[in-house]
Amino acid sequence: MNAVATLEKPVDTTRLRGFVTAFADLLAATRDERAILESGRSLLARLIATDDWLPVEFTKPDPDRYQQYLLHCDSRERFSIVSFVWGPGQSTPIHDHGVWGLVGVLRGVEKVERFRRLPTGGLVAEGEDLLREGEVDAVSPRVGDIHRVTNGLADRPSISIHVYGANIGAVERATYATDGTPKTFISGYANGVIPNLWDRSKTA
Repeated sequence: MNAVATLEKPVDTTRLRGFVTAFADLLAATRDERAILESGRSLLARLIATDDWLPVEFTKPDPDRYQQYLLHCDSRERFSIVSFVWGPGQSTPIHDHGVWGLVGVLRGVEKVERFRRLPTGGLVAEGEDLLREGEVDAVSPRVGDIHRVTNGLADRPSISIHVYGANIGAVERATYATDGTPKTFISGYANGVIPNLWDRSKTA
C-alpha cells in the first residue's frame, strides 16, 4: 500500500514535475500510440507508487459529483494530466474519450465497466475490472474507449491520476445512454488554478 502523505507537511511536487518532463520527452521521441501507452504506463506506475506529491486542494471530493482537477496541460496540448476524485458511491456516466489515455489509481479502488458500440448504435457490455492502488489502465479508440467508472469504496474517496493525449477538458466527447444514444459534452475542469510545479526555490 502507498505511504499516504500527511497533511501537516508541505507537499513536494518534484515527482510530478519529473513526470511531466519525462512524458514530454516521450512524446518528443515518438508519435506511435502503442509505444506511448507502453512507456507511459511505466512512467505513470512509477509516479503513483508513492503518494506524497499531490497537493491537498486537488484531492477534495464534492458531495454532488466526481471532480476532475487539471494538474498540467502541455503548452502544445499534446497531453494533459488530471486527478479524478470520487466520493463514496459516485460514478461517471458511460462515456468515451476520443484520444488515448492512461489511468493510474493513487488512492482507493475504482470499478471500470467496459462497453463496445455496435454498428447499429447499441452498446454491448464487455466486462468489468477493479483497479487498485498502483494499477494502471489504458483507453483509446484503438484498444477500447467507452467505459463507466465508479468508486469501488463505499466509505471513502478514491483518487486516480489520468494522462490524456490532448487537453481533455476541451475535447468534445460523448456520454451514452444504456441503449447507445450519444450526447456530446465538453468536460472542462473543476479547478481554476493549477499546481505551480516550476518554483524550485522551496526545494533548493
